[in-house]
Amino acid sequence: MIMQPINIEGKIQEIGNRPWYPVDVARVNNQVVRIALFRGEYHWHVHSDEDELFYVLKGEMTIQMKKPHSDIILHESEIAVVPKGVEHCPKSDADTYVLMFEPYTLQSRGN
Repeated sequence: MIMQPINIEGKIQEIGNRPWYPVDVARVNNQVVRIALFRGEYHWHVHSDEDELFYVLKGEMTIQMKKPHSDIILHESEIAVVPKGVEHCPKSDADTYVLMFEPYTLQSRGN
């Protein structure tokens, strides 16, 4: 199978104006790259079996984490990995587009 280029702006259009609504961009082995609009605060949660990688494409976000971990602020073109087992809560004060690299089986939707 030959892969065609993927237009990220097109994926942003798929999101529409729905915050915390991840759209699949590409699947790589058992991993998936997803993009979502971050706006406001998500909710506190933990992934017991998988790490989660965040890459800020446009905007700025904070990954809030429970002690003993410190919050991480990510700007455009910055990446952070939240290790499995770490309780965290992403938030953004302004519209931010984030690529997430995670196991394909991880299905999360915001509200």
